[in-house]
Amino acid sequence: MRAVIQRVSEANVTIDGIVNGRIDLGLLILLGIEEIDTLEDIDWLVRKISAMRIFSDKEDKMNLSIKDVNGSFLVISQFTLHASTKKGNRPSFIKAAKPSIAIPLYDQFCHKLADHSGLSVSTGKFGADMKVQLLNDGPVTIIIDSQRKD
Repeated sequence: MRAVIQRVSEANVTIDGIVNGRIDLGLLILLGIEEIDTLEDIDWLVRKISAMRIFSDKEDKMNLSIKDVNGSFLVISQFTLHASTKKGNRPSFIKAAKPSIAIPLYDQFCHKLADHSGLSVSTGKFGADMKVQLLNDGPVTIIIDSQRKD
């Protein structure tokens, strides 16, 4: 599972001109699911993201977690995070999980993130053409891959 995490002042996702999810202070998570991902990847990623200290304290140091600032999450499925650009100019997405695998894992990730953190989780819609707007705070952008836990 690969996640691009962005600390935001605000973010929203629009589908067919209608806002589907919106948050203020929090984390926008672009989530790519690979064929080999499992529930263990979800558990590891949820714990890691919930505990990451990437929000500023009173001394402007990144010492606070999303729980400490009572933030929210906006989770967007994004299979393109598993693009391979090794050959040619057209990316290959063969490592990205098929919807029959990815949709249940995406849904479980969102539910476990809400349960573990106790915070609000808004989402896009898996497979939809989405327009995502965000105000990246910092900017702070972090990439995490559950297959590379080092």
